[in-house]
Amino acid sequence: MLRSLYANYKPDAGKILVEHMGETVDLLAAEPWEVVEIRRRTIGYVSQFLRVIPRVMTLDIVAEPAVVNGVPSEEAHAAARILLSRLRIPERLWSLAPATFSGGEQQRVNIARGFIVAYPVLLLDEPTASLDAANRQTVVELINEAKARGAAIVGIFHDKEVREVVANRLFEIGKPSNAKVPVAVSVAEAYA
Repeated sequence: MLRSLYANYKPDAGKILVEHMGETVDLLAAEPWEVVEIRRRTIGYVSQFLRVIPRVMTLDIVAEPAVVNGVPSEEAHAAARILLSRLRIPERLWSLAPATFSGGEQQRVNIARGFIVAYPVLLLDEPTASLDAANRQTVVELINEAKARGAAIVGIFHDKEVREVVANRLFEIGKPSNAKVPVAVSVAEAYA
């Protein structure tokens, strides 16, 4: 579902409508260049896996979405430092490529990268997987901050405690023969 909402997968029928730059756009009918622009400015995505260009330092990886959105490099790097600090990535690692990091460290870099831009819509695929309690709490805080500024959050959360704290609505999706996957939807009350 998240990949469809991000336009990685194209459903056979229906519409996925998103407000982008004051206009309603159907992601299924959008041109590829429009999808790229929507991803850049409107829909952020935090997957379970960090996929980055090898040998690029962590600080640059986190700052990159902000820089692409026109934030001056110095300001984007300052914001990246704040996020990396909040997510307890030691400063000594900021100049290293995250390919050598632990799974939990990579996940926190991925989260910082996803939250560096104030996206109106944020898709989260198990953002607290493989995180300790302190970092889980930081992610909950980041989600609640995004909600407070009006962002719509759609996420898959297997962590029941986190799901109960961040979700306004809960949908269980799955085939009758398979275990259902809880999809939590958090929307600022103004949009609920």
